[in-house]
Formats: sequence, structure tokens, C-alpha cells
Amino acid sequence: MTSIHDKVILVFKTNVLKYRDAKKLLTYLLEQFPTHRVNFDLEDCDKILRIEGTQISCETIINILNKNNYQCLILE
Repeated sequence: MTSIHDKVILVFKTNVLKYRDAKKLLTYLLEQFPTHRVNFDLEDCDKILRIEGTQISCETIINILNKNNYQCLILE
């Protein structure tokens, strides 16, 4: 069983500009991470992608965005 302490929040800088593109990417990300909370903040200057959940693969997230021609860098 997963406890609240096992949850991780990762924040990525992206170059996603349009809400319709963010919505499409959210669909792809939620297919890979169906139990996670995923959202974009396109109002932020870094066009933030935030993912909350357990067992998050940064590489998978970056690859999904890269395959769709978007940049994605993890913010420390």
C-alpha cells in the first residue's frame, strides 16, 4: 500500500504554448501514468508541467514530450 509519504512531485520546464497542445500531451501522459495528477501551468514563464504520484520516470515524461516535438527539462 502506498502512503502519502511515497508521493513525489516533479516539475518540468517546457515550451508548450497552446492549451490544446497541453491537453493532447496530458492525454498521452495520463495513459502512461493513469493514477498520477498531471497539469500544465502555461501562464508561468517556464510553461510548467507538474506531475504528482509514485514511481515517476523522468525519462519517460521527457521522451513523451520530445516525441511530440516539445522540449522538457526537469527543474531542480
